[in-house]
Amino acid sequence: MSAFQGRVSSALADATLKIAIDRTTNTARTKRAAAIGAWPEFAEARELGRDIKDHVIANLEYYLTQFEANAIKTGAKVHWARTGQEACEIVVGICKAANAKSVTRSKSMLGEEIGLPHALEAAGIERVETDLAEHIIQLAGEKPSHIIWPALHKTREQVGELFRANHTDPGALASVEQMVNSARRNLREKFMAADVGISGANFLIADTGGICTVTNEGNAELTTTPPRVHIVTVGIEKLVPSMTEAMTMLRLLVRSATGAELTQYTTFHTGPKRPGDLDGPEEFHIVLVDAGRTKMLAEGLAEMLRCLRCGACMNHCVVFRQIGGHAYGSTYPGPMGSVITPSQDGIEQFQDLPRACTLNGQCGEVCPVAIPLPKLIRGWRTKAWVQGYEPAISKTALLLWRFLALRPGLYQFASNIALRFMPIFARSGWIAKMPLAGGWTTYRDLPSPQGGTFLSQYKAKHRKAAK
Repeated sequence: MSAFQGRVSSALADATLKIAIDRTTNTARTKRAAAIGAWPEFAEARELGRDIKDHVIANLEYYLTQFEANAIKTGAKVHWARTGQEACEIVVGICKAANAKSVTRSKSMLGEEIGLPHALEAAGIERVETDLAEHIIQLAGEKPSHIIWPALHKTREQVGELFRANHTDPGALASVEQMVNSARRNLREKFMAADVGISGANFLIADTGGICTVTNEGNAELTTTPPRVHIVTVGIEKLVPSMTEAMTMLRLLVRSATGAELTQYTTFHTGPKRPGDLDGPEEFHIVLVDAGRTKMLAEGLAEMLRCLRCGACMNHCVVFRQIGGHAYGSTYPGPMGSVITPSQDGIEQFQDLPRACTLNGQCGEVCPVAIPLPKLIRGWRTKAWVQGYEPAISKTALLLWRFLALRPGLYQFASNIALRFMPIFARSGWIAKMPLAGGWTTYRDLPSPQGGTFLSQYKAKHRKAAK
């Protein structure tokens, strides 16, 4: 059993985890469907969003150069990082130069990707996660399990227990509102005392040199405004040419991520505090991070660089909804992670991720920028097969299936034998245990076959129609 299979088995055996996942993903799918249904121009906007991202990716050098020049004009300091380690070193260096003792951080998957939390801790700098869900998993000592809802794997009951154990003034925690108030009381003084605030960016505006952050809690504004120094860590693919394109992408992002028309806080930051400004940071640093993005271009994965990090593909993935995000063992779980992670960390290490997919196509259908995720996942499967990473048992099973599929008569004979064999193990129409089917029946029951094979039922239906 691989490490991935072990994590999957643990997740499937965790009934509480399934409750937590269902609560969030079911709500997310329902709200997204309502938001898209109320937007007749969604299909047209989706095509436009795809074209905007493809245009920027095809002209990445031009827009990066334009963004850098315009950001410097605003007073920002722009840094370039080829790798995640370089990015962490830059951020830690800025914090040390500012004599920072504490740092507040708003949610950023790029920060998780490059290992920034660990780098700050190793440098002896107190790190305070200010997003409510990130605050929860920091208290729990865990990693995010979803790119929009990092604490998706936690139930409200588990969160209440964490707050009682860790908050200096937990107060009453009978309701979600009371838990939020408890977090607010404990985080407020951290916001005001921080020397440095670190954020990500949803978009980089090339023609102004500004950045855009999108949150629902206002924690990003409290992270970026009170501290003397604001550091932005952002992937180079987050560019858009101008504010016009940014607004198009925002409409797609928000509806796909949370099912809303607009998030509570959409903020544009352009440079540090100016003379006459009442608040804002004295220093504004932007760290532009490659960390494998140009490698993805070279590998033929340019379509993946469209990704807005909305999480819709995860919410609709039948596999993710059963095992959650931690089972993937990577920063990015779900369908998008099954494409990104093998590129970043190697197919030899993460060969299981592309195989953890039914290829039902829902992820591609809901993607707001039309990333062909099933096609890209199949591409990694092909590479794993060609490079010899496919497990021997899978190769044997596929060769056996191929042998039967090329011999229709034998295939039908084997199918009929299986249909006669399986009902022996059924109880009340369901199979709980059956030889060679442990992967299906360990954590769920398998429905007993009804009627004959598909081919026999198909022929019977047409014979009946012909009469």
